[in-house]
Amino acid sequence: MHTFAVARAVRGIEPLVAMEIRRSHTGVVRGVRHREVWFEARPEADLLGLRTADDVLLAAAVVDGIGPARSALLRLARAAREVDPRLMGAPGSGVEVSASFVGRRNYTRFEIEDAVGAELARPLRVPYHSRRDGRRPPAGARSWRVTIEDDQAVIAVRVAARPLHRRAYKTASVRGTLHPPVAAAMAQLARLGGTGTVVDPCCGAGTTLIEARALAGGGADPAGMRFLGFDHDPAAVKAATLNAGPATPGLPAALDSPESPRLPAAPGLPAATGLPGASGTQAAGGAGAGAARVPVAWAMADGGRIPVGDGCADRVLVNPPWGRQVPPAGLLSRGLAPLWREVRRVLAPDGLAVALVHDGIPRGFAVEEVVEVSLSGQHPLIAVLRPR
Repeated sequence: MHTFAVARAVRGIEPLVAMEIRRSHTGVVRGVRHREVWFEARPEADLLGLRTADDVLLAAAVVDGIGPARSALLRLARAAREVDPRLMGAPGSGVEVSASFVGRRNYTRFEIEDAVGAELARPLRVPYHSRRDGRRPPAGARSWRVTIEDDQAVIAVRVAARPLHRRAYKTASVRGTLHPPVAAAMAQLARLGGTGTVVDPCCGAGTTLIEARALAGGGADPAGMRFLGFDHDPAAVKAATLNAGPATPGLPAALDSPESPRLPAAPGLPAATGLPGASGTQAAGGAGAGAARVPVAWAMADGGRIPVGDGCADRVLVNPPWGRQVPPAGLLSRGLAPLWREVRRVLAPDGLAVALVHDGIPRGFAVEEVVEVSLSGQHPLIAVLRPR
């Protein structure tokens, strides 16, 4: 029997999350919604191994007929009241709920959270911790999520003790550090299988190469690969070195309860039908412990003078400084043209660059693929580029 699960995603990379679910044999994709991928998790699937997902939750109820009228709150409360007790888990310090919806509604997210949270907490005889007025739930509270799109809602419980995007390895940070699932999406688009040298000339806290190394380590043979990260800022190089330590492959641990992360499908749970998206599986290719065997090195260098020989890089992964959080420095202080010249120089003839670009595609590259994402109110592109 399969468990019905929901993977949360950064807007724009939902198809990449679905691809990872299929390739890693984590489950069978049943639908794609706004920032969500619905799937049936396979028995013994490693739900916490998904790197492109922001979070993974177990669906407790799918509720139809959730329109914009306030009567929807009563329907949601009734659905929460009927949730399978086996999904409740250990009571901990209470219940907290986070809600979101697409489109206009005659109720607020806080009203959704309160309607559902009170009913989820009642059978456990624990407090429900509201988020109204900026209040923060205490540590140890069981985390639930309600999402509504069109007239359909899902009520789901988090698998891990914290969202998957909060990587265990990320103990050091710098301004402008990249969101780990977006870095993982860039690595997935880079098609790292069979490559040798992977370079990040603006490595920051190392997130992109660490995610790429984890992805490559899950392949059949990471031998011969090496990862080189450079940054103009010594604080960034120090942060990357710390983050790339022994805990690099790690992800948040599951809650210590018999209900997580592998649960029987909830009795009577409706199938996720009628949603866009495809089902099926492909070859495995998730993250794995082999990442620890792949060498990675960090050094100070100017993005306009990458210390790598001509044509020596099979892949370049880069999130350049765009002047919003991190001002360009050194040779890049007057523009990013020197960076793109260097990227073209170091790439092998059949090499690829995967870049997060905010101001259009740089000159001198042919575009193989583009994915628009939403990050901090901006809409940059993940661009897969080949030098002309």
